[in-house]
Amino acid sequence: MRVLMFGWEFPPHITGGLGTASYGITKGLVKNGTEVIFVVPKAYGDEDNRTVILKNASEIPFDFKDEEYKEYWNRIKYLEIGSNIVPYVAPERFQQTVEKNIKTGEEFKSHVFSRNYEFSGKYGNNLMEEVARYALIASAIALKEDFDIIHAHDWLTYPAGVAAKKSTGKKLVVHMHATEFDRTGGNVNQQVYDIEKQGMEEADMVIAVSNLTRNIVIEKYGIPPEKVVTVHNAVDQNTIPAGSFIKPFNEKLVTFLGRITFQKGPDYFIEAAYKVLKKSNNVRFAMAGSGDMLEKMIKRVAQLKIADKFHFTGFLKENDVQRIFSLSDVFVMPSVSEPFGIVPLEAMRSSVPVIISKQSGVAEILNHAVKIDFWDIDAMADSIYGLCHYEGLSKMFIKYGKKEIENLKWEDTSLKIIDIYKNLLNR
Repeated sequence: MRVLMFGWEFPPHITGGLGTASYGITKGLVKNGTEVIFVVPKAYGDEDNRTVILKNASEIPFDFKDEEYKEYWNRIKYLEIGSNIVPYVAPERFQQTVEKNIKTGEEFKSHVFSRNYEFSGKYGNNLMEEVARYALIASAIALKEDFDIIHAHDWLTYPAGVAAKKSTGKKLVVHMHATEFDRTGGNVNQQVYDIEKQGMEEADMVIAVSNLTRNIVIEKYGIPPEKVVTVHNAVDQNTIPAGSFIKPFNEKLVTFLGRITFQKGPDYFIEAAYKVLKKSNNVRFAMAGSGDMLEKMIKRVAQLKIADKFHFTGFLKENDVQRIFSLSDVFVMPSVSEPFGIVPLEAMRSSVPVIISKQSGVAEILNHAVKIDFWDIDAMADSIYGLCHYEGLSKMFIKYGKKEIENLKWEDTSLKIIDIYKNLLNR
């Protein structure tokens, strides 16, 4: 079987769980005998393409006047998008960005329909323009490649998946890693919502990364339940051996790692840290990541007068992520709404006990993690204190957590996805 797969990120150039999950699924599919053509907006040349056929959309010219695309254009209506969006930011910041970067439909059309187009491959001000161009390239690739089924990851690639389906008639699977409701806390951007909804309506099957996400897809987007199936994520089993790094201080280290945005609950983490530090001076806290709430979080730490015990690392790449896990004694994911959450699995794999919010998809499959409501900073603080000061408790979560993680493999996740492919192809 051969899959035409669309993804916005591919390691090592990733910004979060989307790229990690897409790559894990791809490797799992290949291990199970499935070929994958993976299309990214921009390839940098240092990607691991030993197991996949990596296509760089920036290198593929497109001219809708070409004879071979005429039939395609007769069958598909192209939706022009005249405004821009920056994902993962607060609604206020989004509005400011739009006001500063308004583009007319004419400017948008002339640029996106040019024969050659260089993608940034990032989440900048021209994101919607890149999403639209990516869909055009998808139609071109789909008409030239030999494949059995189409798989598109998250809303950024849904238009591409739909374009590939309409130009070839092949079955389409869309993967919902995070909904607009998760990213914005309910203050949805209508453009993104419409793209998500259209992509799922046009798809033959929707894969949700958790039952939490599946319920949102059904209830908020009106997608028929029989069309939405849950396939939980997994974790790469490879890791740097414990003890590779030596901690330069004696205190316990409690870590938050993720985008510093409303969705991830960084403000609750800081309030819990303050409560812990009022009881114990033997703990340090680290917030790793970047996002629109970073400045606000730095100011809050200063207001609470805990800056001497609190560290902001900025965005960490893979090796630095491994290093901070090696130094950590507790990992906390206090997400307000987390479709899944791969980072806790990575922490547990690295022998770090974890505290996760009950409002996360990963809570559905983990038994050996402390689960709290994201808003309950007292419970969060008590859990942090307990794991930092009661060695037996910490050792128990580490021991059984690692055993649990050993059973969460991408090749098993991919087998479930292959079954979905086969069922669609046999219809």
